[in-house]
Amino acid sequence: MRYLPLAFDVQDNSCLIVGGGSVATRKARLLAKAGARLVVVAPQVSAELQQLVASTDGEVLFQQYRSELLQQVQLVIAATADPEVNRTVSVDAQSRRLPVNVVDSPELCTFTFPAIVERGPLAIGISSGGSAPVLARRIRAQMEALLSPGIASLAELAARMREEVKAALPEAKRKDFWQWVFSGPVAAKVEAGNVVDGENALLAALQNWQGSPAPSGEVYLVGGGPGDPDLLTFRALRLMQQADVVLYDRLVSPGVLELVRRDAERIYVGKKKEFHSVPQDDINQLLVDLAQQGKKVLRLKGGDPFIFGRGGEEIDKLAEAGIPFQVVPGITAASGCASYAGIPLTHRDHAQSVRFITGHLKQGELDLPWRELASPGQTLVFYMGLTGLQTICSQLIAHGMPAHTPVALVEKGTTSEQRVVVGDLNSIPQLAEAEAVEAPALTIIGGVVSLHEKLQWYNPAK
Repeated sequence: MRYLPLAFDVQDNSCLIVGGGSVATRKARLLAKAGARLVVVAPQVSAELQQLVASTDGEVLFQQYRSELLQQVQLVIAATADPEVNRTVSVDAQSRRLPVNVVDSPELCTFTFPAIVERGPLAIGISSGGSAPVLARRIRAQMEALLSPGIASLAELAARMREEVKAALPEAKRKDFWQWVFSGPVAAKVEAGNVVDGENALLAALQNWQGSPAPSGEVYLVGGGPGDPDLLTFRALRLMQQADVVLYDRLVSPGVLELVRRDAERIYVGKKKEFHSVPQDDINQLLVDLAQQGKKVLRLKGGDPFIFGRGGEEIDKLAEAGIPFQVVPGITAASGCASYAGIPLTHRDHAQSVRFITGHLKQGELDLPWRELASPGQTLVFYMGLTGLQTICSQLIAHGMPAHTPVALVEKGTTSEQRVVVGDLNSIPQLAEAEAVEAPALTIIGGVVSLHEKLQWYNPAK
């Protein structure tokens, strides 16, 4: 580590920027946000930069750089297109022991600008010391996904309450109190947007603080999407990083599971055809039991938990037991797999509606409103329909759907192993057997399937 990460207080301090173009403007935005007074010197200065300077009650000097300008400033940035001018600014600033940054020239800098993740008063800098700024920005993007926007409100609440907590508690108890605030119900309320409730909970705890109460459990019911980790929501990713224990099934892809907090306990509750490693009732009770032990429990499901995921049964049990829970929707397999296969679920020329149907056989039967399903102008998407594929196709044909209606089987959709087998109602059962299609596979039926070859796109998971 060549550069020591530090934080400058530039509030109301004069900061000199040498240069008037787009690069200088980017640096000026950061300094203005931090409350600095801007002094800009350059023969030409962009209109946007002039407005930024004016907003800080600063000064624009339309002239060449002169070393005398360094006498009344506390920090210097060189951002011109002339390497010799930049070098001169660096030498002059260092001779006066002023911190100086020369854009894209780390060898001339005494400090560098990190890639910044900002949430209100909370700022996180990621620095490569100028050696790999693009990598630092990439890491910043990943951190943006991990931090809730509501964490800014939490930091602001902590700032408002800092002196009150300091006056109410001795130093030995403050750390324990703040740890409880940031990891307990106060943080949960504030990050959910209930700032007033969070502040009231903080004040109530502060009045009678006797140390951290026993941890309260919570369950996160999270949709992990159809397979590609890039399809996770930001909220899903944040909760996956907070969980103490995760219950997951076989439809959760390895790439998604890899993003769960590394030290979290993992419990496999997978379900396969005619075999449940853990029966659903036991899963429901296990969620309750773990939460009552004070753990943050992640119930991670493939696709969306409320679309053939039995999520409603699980939260019903949690509600009965008084366990707090959150539900995070995921991209359901129908949407994800169809998109990655180039099959729009609706299309003006082919389908004006779409139906999601379970193809799961019960005692070898599939009791569905076949006449409705055989109606034209719609797309049918069968989940878990591979075993009953012959029945599905036969019944649709028998109830009036043309045998030449296109059908697609999307195997392991959105992953690097995705495969699409296309046929029609008459041929797809034999094609599925000949191609050895395996679960998980989604069945899409309707005219939209005919667009597959034309609209299929590059699958980034491959």
